[in-house]
Amino acid sequence: MKHALKYICLAIGLIALALGIIGIFVPMWPTTPFLLLAAACFVRSSERLYTWLIEHRHLGCYVRDYMSGKGIPLRAKWISLGLMWVTSQASWMIVMAHRGVQPWTIGYAVLLLVVAIGVHYHIGFRIPTRRPECEETES
Repeated sequence: MKHALKYICLAIGLIALALGIIGIFVPMWPTTPFLLLAAACFVRSSERLYTWLIEHRHLGCYVRDYMSGKGIPLRAKWISLGLMWVTSQASWMIVMAHRGVQPWTIGYAVLLLVVAIGVHYHIGFRIPTRRPECEETES
């Protein structure tokens, strides 16, 4: 089971890394959240990939700045929060459309709202906002 979890984390990390790289080039596509997810997955699955990501000339600054307390760019916050709100609202609307208004569907909508508010608070107010450009580290 331990090996299976390692490979699952590795796969998720590689997918998140690819999505983060896409985010550098595609407007309205977040970079920092995907790179943070990739780093978290690589810590649990591949020390070599984690070290490569952290020390990467262009990608490493996103993860290093977050880990050092400098935060994430305002653009990344806006995009992450916007996507979270859109997908959570779409999710409960789809459930309500297919299942109708029932006690469990109302509970589902309330749960989504509470989680979304918590995530919004954490990303919006607890995580510092940094300048958009990466600051190169002195080597």
